[in-house]
Amino acid sequence: MESYWELIKRSYSEYFNYLLKEITHFGWDNYFYGLIAISIVVFILEQFFPWRKDQKRFRKDFWLDTFYMFFNFFLLNLIVLIALSNATAQVFSDLIGYMGLSIESIQLVDLSSWPKGWALLAFFLVADFVQWNTHRLLHRVDWLWNFHKVHHSVKEMGFAAHLRYHWMEPVVYKSILYIPLALFGGFQVEDVAIVHFFALAVGHLNHANLGWDYGKLKYVLNNPKMHIWHHAKKLPTDVKFGVNFGLSLSIWDYLFRTNYIPSSGRDIELGFPGDEDFPQDFIGQELYPLGKKD
Repeated sequence: MESYWELIKRSYSEYFNYLLKEITHFGWDNYFYGLIAISIVVFILEQFFPWRKDQKRFRKDFWLDTFYMFFNFFLLNLIVLIALSNATAQVFSDLIGYMGLSIESIQLVDLSSWPKGWALLAFFLVADFVQWNTHRLLHRVDWLWNFHKVHHSVKEMGFAAHLRYHWMEPVVYKSILYIPLALFGGFQVEDVAIVHFFALAVGHLNHANLGWDYGKLKYVLNNPKMHIWHHAKKLPTDVKFGVNFGLSLSIWDYLFRTNYIPSSGRDIELGFPGDEDFPQDFIGQELYPLGKKD
């Protein structure tokens, strides 16, 4: 039986080979070039339809956020997440095995028997709702908030700000998401890719210099005019922990009354109280939460 250490070593080797293949081979489900393509499209939209017209084309921290985008999307997986995810999955499988169960036996729904469209929608809704709750947790728990401050240190919004976050965040997201998704079987790799690229595009648009709310769809889809308020530096005292926590969907905020859009929000100050003392460089931002005592 493969040990956890052997599993971790194999995970690194397999992901390194996967990353090389992503860079050297094109394909419709290629994450590397998919990220580049979506980023270029949204960047072009920002140039043709800028909401804040006085904001520079290459806004404050554009290149820092671009580095974050590729580091978090690819290198972070190589350094931490793949091995951690595989080891976590094996630990979970072993634990339920000790109870005389298996992954298949605890699955509530086998999505492979569903029509593909409905299966894809179910997967997307479950994942988005769990991540919405996780996002709220990042704002309510002090030590998690110190990690999440990296994302909220953005002072000018642009598409690349979407993927400015501390490496600890996806560890939290993936750990919490794993068990709910383990209850659903029948996911196909190509289905996950579709959901992934949709969420990536929506996230890029939410952070872009665009003044869109999608009309009636604003009650379903998160959008730039809604998400700008999530990054507002000053909020009413009765929403101490933040507002508009949606990732891809806004519907959870409307259902649970965490929505807040008092005005257009185009020129509001972004950040968080005390951000004037927050590090401006990548290394400083990564080390910041580790030195906090609160």
